[in-house]
Amino acid sequence: MTGISNRQTLWNDLGSNQTQWDMVIVGGGITGAGILREAARLGLKVLLIEQKDYAWGTSSRSSKMVHGGLRYIAQGDIKLTKHSVEERERLIREVPGLVDRIGYLFTIRKGQFPGKIAFNTLLKVYDGLAGIKTQKYFDKKTLVQKVPGLNDKGLKGASYYTDAATDDARLTLRVLQEAIAEGGTSGNYMQGETILKSVSGQVSGIRIKDMETGDTADVNAKVVINATGAWVDKLRSQMINEHKIRPLRGSHIIIPHHMAPVSDSLTLFHPRDKRPVFVFPWEGVTVIGTTDLDHSQDLMKEPCISKEELDYLLEITGFEFPDAKITKDDIISTYAGVRPVISSDTSKDPSKEKREHAVWSDQGLISVSGGKLTTFRLIALDVIKAAKIELGLADTTPLSDIVISPATINENDVSASDPTWARRLIGRYGNHAKTLLDNVEEEEKGKIDNTQFCLAELRWAAKHESVVHLDDLMLRRSRLGSLLPKGGESLMPRLEPICKQELGWDDNTWQSEKSRYLALWKSSYSLPTS
Repeated sequence: MTGISNRQTLWNDLGSNQTQWDMVIVGGGITGAGILREAARLGLKVLLIEQKDYAWGTSSRSSKMVHGGLRYIAQGDIKLTKHSVEERERLIREVPGLVDRIGYLFTIRKGQFPGKIAFNTLLKVYDGLAGIKTQKYFDKKTLVQKVPGLNDKGLKGASYYTDAATDDARLTLRVLQEAIAEGGTSGNYMQGETILKSVSGQVSGIRIKDMETGDTADVNAKVVINATGAWVDKLRSQMINEHKIRPLRGSHIIIPHHMAPVSDSLTLFHPRDKRPVFVFPWEGVTVIGTTDLDHSQDLMKEPCISKEELDYLLEITGFEFPDAKITKDDIISTYAGVRPVISSDTSKDPSKEKREHAVWSDQGLISVSGGKLTTFRLIALDVIKAAKIELGLADTTPLSDIVISPATINENDVSASDPTWARRLIGRYGNHAKTLLDNVEEEEKGKIDNTQFCLAELRWAAKHESVVHLDDLMLRRSRLGSLLPKGGESLMPRLEPICKQELGWDDNTWQSEKSRYLALWKSSYSLPTS
């Protein structure tokens, strides 16, 4: 196994036979990938489908943080925090180079709550639950040395601790590939359109629509898992008239790192409403976010930052880094995602909504939503437990707690330019990191501009990772569309031969895909038009 299931081969199989699947999972984000991983290693015959691209939704648009849920301690939920930090530590151990520990600085200003003593006490408990000791305190002088250009007015210092950061889309793909290696099957650009039911109303399968051709296929399944996040109410409404999800949009801006040169993630409080906003290093740039507001637009369309959100994020950037004089003209790109929060009370402050997950079982349709990136494995196990009841399986089979199998190669086996980069590639591709670089020309091994990506990765993804459109390659298999000016338009001449060779695109297809991608980037990943 070298990658993800071949989409066209899978579709041909779905349309030509009446396979009885034990489980069909609808939703190709981190939750769906985690469920596929657990179901496959139980020996179930399981299929995952995704209506857009893998990680197209929330799982490529998060704040990139694998964190333990510090806020849950303040809410008194020690058990949830402990589970979260244990999952964080597991991922740091399993995929170094993809999930890495990062420092967090909780800035403290005069009159701010919580203050130094209260927050440091909280952090000691937080570290203790993870079995580590990273908490410390930096005074004002030390802090401004660590964060050049930070506004020092009223600044007292910062409490320091660690969590972790990742490339959320690539983490989803790694988990998905682990599941496929275990025997799972998946297909992107396939929509779960209609729940199929028996005479008694029990789920018997699902009608799948090929989003590229419009063709449909009826698939038999003993149980259907609705892991569609913010979209979960839509599919579940075919079984029960109940709405549980409050879609909340969070937007970010990306600026050159030198304009806000942070090496740790800063937690800052917005001068307007005192909401926490993060300023953090990621992939060689600085990311600032997030906002938190109700998202009322069509969920099938790419979410994008609004003018109000842009102004909000520039306001705190200007307040915290006044000498940098950062304006919208300095922004490399933006991105927005929709969080699936379980709530029906739209009068409640979005930032005060809880982020726990929930599972609902409706006559063979098991729906799951909410939760956070860090605990995807625990969410998957809750879903599997509910599915076992529907499948008549005993809940006694022990499950491995390994999410991603350790690579059997090390940095010395990879012909990368330095050990740190080799570690990164192994984290992202496992044992394939060596093959990825061994089978390309030397010029494709070089890092692209100031990023950590190379053309060899794009070639590998095009060949092995079910790329259907150019935005799959630029925004999720790699993050070059978010890191390069104008979405990486200058890279197109070097990318064209790779797409033609590995994807079989002709001149017309290439021109169409390039135009489609650049228009999409301008409308959803650049500055708001109104």
